[in-house]
Amino acid sequence: MLKRQGILTEEELQAIERGLGEILAKLDEGSFPFRTELEDIHMHIEQELIQKLGDVGRKLHTARSRNDQISTDLRMWVREALDRVDVALQRLQQAFVNRCDRDFDIVLPAYTHLQRAQPVLAPHYWLAYVEKLERDRQRLADCRKRVNQCPLGAAAVAGTTLPIDRHWTAQALDFQGVAANSIDISSDRDFAVESVFVLSLIALHLSTWAEEWILWSTVEYGFIRLPHQFCTGSSIMPQKVNPDTLELTRGKSARVIGDLQTLIVLIKGLPLAYNRDLQEDKPPLFDAFDTVEACLELAVPIVEGAELNRASIESRLEYGYLDATTLMEVLIKQGMPQRRAHHLVGEYVAIASKRGVPLSALTDEEFLGPCPDLAQGGGLGALRAVLGVRQAVQAYQSYGSSAPNEVRKQIQSWKERLH
Repeated sequence: MLKRQGILTEEELQAIERGLGEILAKLDEGSFPFRTELEDIHMHIEQELIQKLGDVGRKLHTARSRNDQISTDLRMWVREALDRVDVALQRLQQAFVNRCDRDFDIVLPAYTHLQRAQPVLAPHYWLAYVEKLERDRQRLADCRKRVNQCPLGAAAVAGTTLPIDRHWTAQALDFQGVAANSIDISSDRDFAVESVFVLSLIALHLSTWAEEWILWSTVEYGFIRLPHQFCTGSSIMPQKVNPDTLELTRGKSARVIGDLQTLIVLIKGLPLAYNRDLQEDKPPLFDAFDTVEACLELAVPIVEGAELNRASIESRLEYGYLDATTLMEVLIKQGMPQRRAHHLVGEYVAIASKRGVPLSALTDEEFLGPCPDLAQGGGLGALRAVLGVRQAVQAYQSYGSSAPNEVRKQIQSWKERLH
């Protein structure tokens, strides 16, 4: 750009580019000399170029400051890191979707308040995580737009009197736009904070998944068998298989949230424009990306390799009266007010619970006792048609529900979107 604007000659441009290439080679091979009296990487490179080229090397820093250069470098790094995370999220989505067909016939209890609530198809569970991860990807894409604004050319704080072309530079570096205010540019770390906020939500979603599968792998639940290569044994109890990788995933979410907190507090009281405090933005930013990328990398093979315990799930599937809500809705469709139907099914659950049987085991007399009107018009037959967990699942109808047809449509939709 300096050459295009007549600030450097062609010979000076070629000499600087050649010198920078030689310096890069030294950095890559680890032979570049570092000296404490040169305070940062920028001064090291400039001094090395001056030793090679003399006054031509002293022209390297024309029309720029370390302030806008650091901001530019950091935005380019974050831009690439966001793209890596997006690819990792897509791979995890694919892993969940790839499970859907093989697990389609498995019914699981869905929980609210950690209490059994209603029955759902296993792929309905998997697609719930796919939806969360999709929102994460959308946030990444939205965040990337604000990251991808070029600060280069703002110089220290006020711009420059030299006739530079910031728009050409931005285009050459694949930036989407040019940051518009030189004072804002040198102080802005919103893009770093926002990126780590998005990473924090990803970490929270991974923590939710890890916690759920940790619970599911216990004897009390008995829903899932985790791949052994991601578990460890106990140092003293020979029977133990501990879900360590999932526990670490859950634990590392706290680390990412801490990184976010560090950045927020770091910029809390800074006046405009650049302050040396901003040097401390790198450790939490890099750590947040490293942590989330590692967790995502491990999540994929765990999702791919885990197996649902079909027999264990099926043996306890009728526990918890998962079909109660569907039974209530049959009464509503027969004209009964919702609150009355809710109360009546509560009575049925109490009767069944006292006997220790599922709702489907209630006799006609037990159904008719609280509500004799059910004897009219074949009401009992309609009730019995939805009793039992699998019948309850078949009765769902609404868009976004666990109705088998709806779930199949969602699976196909996600296969197409991810493809």
